[in-house]
Amino acid sequence: MNGLYHDTHNRSKLSDWEKTTLRQFKVKMSDNKKPFPCIPATIGFSMNQLRYGFIGDPRMMSTIEALADILTEYTKNAKEYGDYTSLIVFYELPEELLETCTVTDYEQLFWRNLSGLSAIDTSEWPGDIPTDPNNPIWEFCFHGERYFMYCATPAHINRKSRYFDTMMLAITPRWVLQKFNKNQTHAEKIKRHIRKRLSKYDSTHIHPDLNSYGAEDNYEWRQYFLRDDDTTIAKCPYHQFINLLSVNKK
Repeated sequence: MNGLYHDTHNRSKLSDWEKTTLRQFKVKMSDNKKPFPCIPATIGFSMNQLRYGFIGDPRMMSTIEALADILTEYTKNAKEYGDYTSLIVFYELPEELLETCTVTDYEQLFWRNLSGLSAIDTSEWPGDIPTDPNNPIWEFCFHGERYFMYCATPAHINRKSRYFDTMMLAITPRWVLQKFNKNQTHAEKIKRHIRKRLSKYDSTHIHPDLNSYGAEDNYEWRQYFLRDDDTTIAKCPYHQFINLLSVNKK
């Protein structure tokens, strides 16, 4: 299905794969016995403020272009959806990827897709956000909006908070996070609950890269894709892929 999907309509237009994937997502987000750790995400789901998109093979440039179209549409209308909105994007993975892709393979695909979005973004990068991912206040931007990116994959085993039946992105506007953090006491209380849930949800330690935006020792890009263990990719691949995509476009 092209464009954004709202849970209360257009259900008849979904393919069987899309219906199955959305059903799997609902099961994950509404599990009361083993609640998903991110409380704001579960609130957004329960209030029907999430929006959904379905795209194809993450190796294809046409898929990145489809992602750009969906994210552009979402960016233009996100503030109409509510204070807990996020864009959830599902990739339709070919069987060969499902059978062979490792966590690090998905990591490379994720960064290639993120870089691909930047390569075809028609808007200027916001002037108040540095372009160097190793700056503590860097974050991914698209169509003039600042976003927190989250990736889940079928290859994650120990870190169930980063597992889904197909490759999935959750894309949250910075203004949503700013509103959530406006009441600092309440936000800190929720964050403690999230960490408690996380320690029960995953069968491994909380990843050391999880941190707070703007902290001197924090790098947002490290939180976008967490590996199944405590390791971290040595260098942010974002600029590497941006340069590669720019060369390939010439």
